[in-house]
Amino acid sequence: MKTFSLPLVLLGLLLTGVAQAEPGPIRIGAKVFTEQAILAELTAKYLQSHGYQPTITGNLGSTIAFNAVKTGQLDLTWEYTGTSLVAYNHITERLDKDAAYQRVKALDAKSGLVWLAPTNFNNTYALALPEKVAEAHPDVRSISDLAGLLKSEQEDDHLLALDIEFANRSDGLAGLVKEYGLQFSRDEVRQMDPGLVYTALRNDQVFVGLVYTTDGRLDSFKLRLLKDDKGYFPFYTAAPVANAEYIKAHPELEALLKPLADSLDDATMRGLNARVDVERQTPAAVAEAFLRERQLIKGGQ
Repeated sequence: MKTFSLPLVLLGLLLTGVAQAEPGPIRIGAKVFTEQAILAELTAKYLQSHGYQPTITGNLGSTIAFNAVKTGQLDLTWEYTGTSLVAYNHITERLDKDAAYQRVKALDAKSGLVWLAPTNFNNTYALALPEKVAEAHPDVRSISDLAGLLKSEQEDDHLLALDIEFANRSDGLAGLVKEYGLQFSRDEVRQMDPGLVYTALRNDQVFVGLVYTTDGRLDSFKLRLLKDDKGYFPFYTAAPVANAEYIKAHPELEALLKPLADSLDDATMRGLNARVDVERQTPAAVAEAFLRERQLIKGGQ
């Protein structure tokens, strides 16, 4: 029979523990728009610097990415509280930022999902005025201000550009019009691809458009966001959402991702999106540069 000294046994146990603690692979899903591609690249590069072996599956539909994490086909994706509330859980109750996060965290836990620490940005809907309209109406700063202007000016030239989905949802345009008493005739509503809304605004082809609050084109196109003073739009706070079984195997992940989530607010996300959509950099290059700038990964400038 072979005998082993106690120090060698302890060393073997320690080495075994180290091997078991290896982070291993992580499969990250991303929806089919710029912000999601950037978030996926940020996550992959950040986790890779901590020993994980990430792979990204991009260009996924919203429900496809979410359901793939539920079923364990993916390990993690980035989701928005408003999307989970409205689209997945059919909650119409108006909730503030923290209440929305806690509600989706509890609801989605029943489906085997874990909402990790959220970011500081809210990619919700907003109405925006193009530069020339904003200059002509300096006092229009909120949606209520816009409603008052529409009532005082009866001409049918206040064109509204918005995407087809929002135009046809009961909690979309119809609810917004009712909440604020907005007066748009049928001829004044222009339904189009979301990207074309920004083009129409930049080219002064419409009076107002539906946009997203972290879109990179807002600043470069000099659009004025109108305050949602009645709180109609839900909070769409972004957060990583992981498969519960994966978190059981990697309980360190939430604390590990928190510094990354903490680094992202509205202005920062708009800037990152602009680097891709306006400056035409790749999401991978933008993600790496940001992580180095914020010293979330080593090396670089």
